[in-house]
Amino acid sequence: MSILKKHRIGIMGGTFDPIHYGHLFIAECARYRFGLAKVLFIPSGRPVHKRRVNVLDAVHRVQMTRLAVESNPFFEVSTVEVDREGPTFAVDTLELLHSEGGGREEFFFITGADAILDILTWKDVGRIFELCQFIAVTRPAYSFDQMNRVMDGLTAEQRNRIHIYQTSGILISSTEIRDRIGRGEPIRYLLPENVENYIEVHKLYMRQ
Repeated sequence: MSILKKHRIGIMGGTFDPIHYGHLFIAECARYRFGLAKVLFIPSGRPVHKRRVNVLDAVHRVQMTRLAVESNPFFEVSTVEVDREGPTFAVDTLELLHSEGGGREEFFFITGADAILDILTWKDVGRIFELCQFIAVTRPAYSFDQMNRVMDGLTAEQRNRIHIYQTSGILISSTEIRDRIGRGEPIRYLLPENVENYIEVHKLYMRQ
């Protein structure tokens, strides 16, 4: 009896406020390295772990994400989180994706290594490890001291489901982009041109 091979699906979550080349580069590197059939970009609804309260309206964040990924046939956008009322929890998203996939898909949550440091605070973390594996992206010279302390709090099976992936990365942040727009400085080459045009047309992030 043959075992059906599952499709590997990457999950790239975030506020994407705005999405930029750093997000896209990490997603593409992870797709190639781990043989992912596609990467789902999932803009968050009401992220419980985000301290910033003035997150841009989801309509704009979703549209910018769609514009950013439209040229890559391996990238898709899911609105599963912005369509859900209430706070955004990873476990709820993963449960829904599993039910929609009918057990035919294997999920890999792509995130920065620093986000893994908060993993034990996530809702139903034990269930999350059952529903997905993690691709923890680091940059060269990253210190693993804190990461090792987090790993010590996990079971051996859970540790095996965290894959450390070192990449050169692109040092861009959404905060930097928002600040540059607020100061009237250029953002060209930090994010796709169609996203830049969208921001300009809708006058996003400009100081009043």
